[in-house]
Amino acid sequence: MTERPLWTPSPERIEAADLTRFRRRVEARCGVALPSYAELYRWSCEQIDLYWQQVWEHTGVLASERGERVLVDGHRMPGARFFPDARLNFAANLLRAPSGAEAIVFRGEEHARARYTYGQLRERVARLQRVLRRAGIAPGERVAAYLPNLPEAIIGMLATASLGGVWSSCSPDFGVQGVLDRFGQIEPRILLCADGYVYKGRAHESLPRVAEILPQLPSVERVLVVPYLQEAPDLSALPGARLLTEALAEVEPAPLEFHDVPFNDPLYVLFSSGTTGPPKCIVHGVGGTLLKHLAEHRLMCDIRPGDRVFYFTTTGWMMWNWLASALASGATLLLYDGNPFWPSPTALFDFFDAERGTLFGTSAKYIDALRKQGIRPVERYGLAALRTITSTGSPLAPEGFDYVYEAIKEDVCLSSISGGTDIVGCFVGGNPTGPVWRGEIQARLPGMAVEVFDEEGRSVRGRKGELVCTRPFPSMPLGFWNDADGSRYRAAYFERFPGVWHHGDFAEITEHDGVIIHGRSDATLNPGGVRIGTAEIYRVVERLEQVEESIVIGQEWQGDVRVVLFVKLRPGVQLDDALRDRIRRAVRENCSPRHVPARILQVQDIPRTKSGKIVELAVRDVVHGRPVENLEALANPEALAQFTDRPELRS
Repeated sequence: MTERPLWTPSPERIEAADLTRFRRRVEARCGVALPSYAELYRWSCEQIDLYWQQVWEHTGVLASERGERVLVDGHRMPGARFFPDARLNFAANLLRAPSGAEAIVFRGEEHARARYTYGQLRERVARLQRVLRRAGIAPGERVAAYLPNLPEAIIGMLATASLGGVWSSCSPDFGVQGVLDRFGQIEPRILLCADGYVYKGRAHESLPRVAEILPQLPSVERVLVVPYLQEAPDLSALPGARLLTEALAEVEPAPLEFHDVPFNDPLYVLFSSGTTGPPKCIVHGVGGTLLKHLAEHRLMCDIRPGDRVFYFTTTGWMMWNWLASALASGATLLLYDGNPFWPSPTALFDFFDAERGTLFGTSAKYIDALRKQGIRPVERYGLAALRTITSTGSPLAPEGFDYVYEAIKEDVCLSSISGGTDIVGCFVGGNPTGPVWRGEIQARLPGMAVEVFDEEGRSVRGRKGELVCTRPFPSMPLGFWNDADGSRYRAAYFERFPGVWHHGDFAEITEHDGVIIHGRSDATLNPGGVRIGTAEIYRVVERLEQVEESIVIGQEWQGDVRVVLFVKLRPGVQLDDALRDRIRRAVRENCSPRHVPARILQVQDIPRTKSGKIVELAVRDVVHGRPVENLEALANPEALAQFTDRPELRS
């Protein structure tokens, strides 16, 4: 561990941070002394209701009613309810910036471009609102989107939310069964889709898939097609489908209206991305999503009106929903669709720097890929406006921290963040007023009573254990779709430690009060009964220049578990005994003898979900000869064949 932080905010930056203004507001309004982040965090977890009430007031939530009650049944998890008397509209809160301010800048591959001011965005949302209203969309009705990361996805979500409807989306790289596994459960009335998408310079048509989907999705009454590849795509295979542009042109301009709904009405259905069964349909509420995102954007990421916020994501990952909410802070969304390394490894930075971005959001794997390719944006771009880099999707290795400050920008708040689709937000993340320590997430977030439990449910520090949250928070799911008695919901998060949210991350609270995520706890290795986080091994192995990527599992062997490591090597490199010895030596010296893989095998590709996460559980099932369910969740299911019946694993 380094003796000094990699970055410390200047006094001027601390003074300018919205988190500082919020802390002073709490001191004045609540009559408490909160001289540090640690004191604010402690107070926020002890006074959950007061904290979220202050977030509401500080961020200026728009609502027709708030009511006196902030938290009801706060001792129950699940069962606690925030702002049970409030009525508001999600879209109204995202569309309140001045008309002339820029709302969206879009760039896709092959020079696709679009720009919208807030005034233009409201006008388009108003038109689509009228189309959806005529089609019968009302509170609780579902609108589904099978779209690239286009402005039309944001417009569709806002129009749906303006009517109190429920939005759900997945990216167009999902196959027919993947779409049916998701949308088939929630039975949408409207389907928004594009005629295709572009990836790595190649056009991919979507309409043939839509033609296969519709007969198996009988709830859909109307299909609206966004012309992206062509101005006038052929819709003859989709009976009754209309081009979105034509449908919008047919309605007269009218003022945008907002239908207020209860705080705990549904807003989104998001889907788990695992491969252990049909995806869970996780229902998130209007008010909880808004309040959680406002807190994270304003306090964790210091997003201000006029900021320009970028996140590399698809519409099938919760970070798309997270990014969209930045509109509520008066920011400009920088949307990108396509391959992040096409037509050059710096494609994202070309866009971000040209648009004077202030927050650059990406995955840990992207940062690691840049590092291994020797890309140094600091030498090519000014990045003068960049204040924050956020990283998520998997743990960011210590070398990734070093790379950011050496090769991207020296004066930047690197906020490794972690949460999930389950809460459409974060448990731990950034603190713009605090230091960044190498390899550590900066802080547990205010209002999130995060602890690490050992096997017996005792809170521990400086040791690895289960990440839990012991108090309720607004973005807890309303439940799962088609889970009337809540049994599946309770089983997913509350059975391991009754009355406590058990998230499923293997984590550690550090001496700096930061957090290290050691991987998913359901993928932890148990050789000799000792729990080992997979991220610990990745951090060491992927530091080696020959290794491009790796995946590690525990193989059941002779009544115990042995560690098996699969490596994807850089082009032209072959796995030999010398490299195996080097890997084992590095793991032994940097971790422990128990971490050392019993077998190391080479593969050509690592299977991952469509949101970019590697799938240890699927590989473990294949190695043990068990079927892998929900293959449609994978971006490259063909990669699993490399792990099947390997002779090296039979001895």
